[in-house]
Amino acid sequence: MTRGSLRLRLLVGGALVVLLALAIAGVGLTILFERHVTRRVEAELADHMRQLAATVAIAADGTITIENAPTDPAFDVPLGGFYWQVGDDEGQMIRSRSLWDATIDLPADVPDPAAIHHYRLPGLDDGRLVVIERSIHVGEGAAARWLHLAVAADEKVVEEAREDFVRDLVPALTILAAVLLAAGWLQVRIGLGPIADIERRVAAVRSGGAARLGTDVPDEVVPLAREVNALLDARDRAIGQARGRAADLAHGLKTPLAALAADARRLREKGEAALADDIDGLGETMRRHVERELARARIRGRLAGGVAPTLLADLVDALVATLRRTPAGEGIAFDVVAPRDLKVAVDRDDLAEALGNLLENAVRFARGRVAVSVDDSAAAALRIVVADDGPGIAEADRERVLARGNRLDTGGGAGLGLAIVTDVLAAYGGTLELGTAPSGGLAATIVLPRDVPPTA
Repeated sequence: MTRGSLRLRLLVGGALVVLLALAIAGVGLTILFERHVTRRVEAELADHMRQLAATVAIAADGTITIENAPTDPAFDVPLGGFYWQVGDDEGQMIRSRSLWDATIDLPADVPDPAAIHHYRLPGLDDGRLVVIERSIHVGEGAAARWLHLAVAADEKVVEEAREDFVRDLVPALTILAAVLLAAGWLQVRIGLGPIADIERRVAAVRSGGAARLGTDVPDEVVPLAREVNALLDARDRAIGQARGRAADLAHGLKTPLAALAADARRLREKGEAALADDIDGLGETMRRHVERELARARIRGRLAGGVAPTLLADLVDALVATLRRTPAGEGIAFDVVAPRDLKVAVDRDDLAEALGNLLENAVRFARGRVAVSVDDSAAAALRIVVADDGPGIAEADRERVLARGNRLDTGGGAGLGLAIVTDVLAAYGGTLELGTAPSGGLAATIVLPRDVPPTA
């Protein structure tokens, strides 16, 4: 996947949303858990407060006494985390052993009778305390007084519970993130499946396996399929019109060309051989261009309708059988080496036109032997070689012949033939290479990519 990939964008966007949501959820859950623990601690402190209020009393000598102090062991351990103290306005104070020699510094305000105040106060060892305070009126008569009861717990109790919770929460959120990311990947894969299906259908149209995309696709993709089908219909109409115009042009030029040939013949009969040759040359040039454009129109039309693969060996056998019946091919020995089951993704008529031109040129110049071989060992390209034992083409002339479609000799149509061959191969993403055969003649090699789709 590249930076422009829709799948990558969806996956990255989904991953960011999942991670952000889980981070917010983790923070929120931690806050809620901390509040829950704090409420539980305050509820426990309230229980201890009720126990203190039920057992505190004023002795006959005026001292504060507690019959049953809170029994939690933390109150008996110095700095044990839980603390209580009871004092009056005269400075008398009793406290839990856990406070040791310290006191809880309560605010100066006096709570209403029976009301409980909640505080967060500085604690011991630079910590903080969760404190609840209550004032009660104890005793009778002159001995009666207000007592201030306070029960506290270190905030580290809450902090330790929160840390334990986070340690348990992080692995759970990590697993949940992995599950959600996998689900997101699966959702993107399934959701973008119709796009891959459209791609396969378009490839089938290009290869000739189907004429149209069809509309048996998800509702969201139906408008796209309809538009592509409409585009294919419009393309077929445009190509049909273009082919018709090309055919009309060819037919319209046949009569003028025939008239030029007749004029050249009459001029030659009158002794104007040079002028007649010029007219013949102009007519031949026009004919070559017309035939080449007609060949291109035929190729485009077949590509527009899709391409059915061609069984190469059968085609070569048919071409060789035809050439053997011609005067030039009667005395030629043909060596054909091609896999019998090899199929080429080129229309049979187009491949026949390209191979036929090369075989005709080879027969024309061969002394006695023409060889056709196929190299399909490479994964990227297929090579079809047509070699003869004739004079060949000088290396300096090969590029010029291919580039400009020049004739290989002065008495034939090889220039037009090579031009048509290169046009056919270019339409299918292929090329024509000229080299030297082992026998010293010309080796013309058709190179066709295996995986590159044809281009109209």
